[in-house]
Amino acid sequence: MRRDLAFMGVARQVERPARSIACLAFVAVLAAAFWAGAIWIAEAFMSAPGLGF
Repeated sequence: MRRDLAFMGVARQVERPARSIACLAFVAVLAAAFWAGAIWIAEAFMSAPGLGF
């Protein structure tokens, strides 16, 4: 790798957008899993006899 590319950070700029997109996708999957679990637990409580609203 050329020294000026490594010094100015140009060599690393190519992988940063891919990593940030992957990070956002991972956070979105975690959020979806959290809310799916929360809805599942709420439905379980509401369908239980004597515990529903």
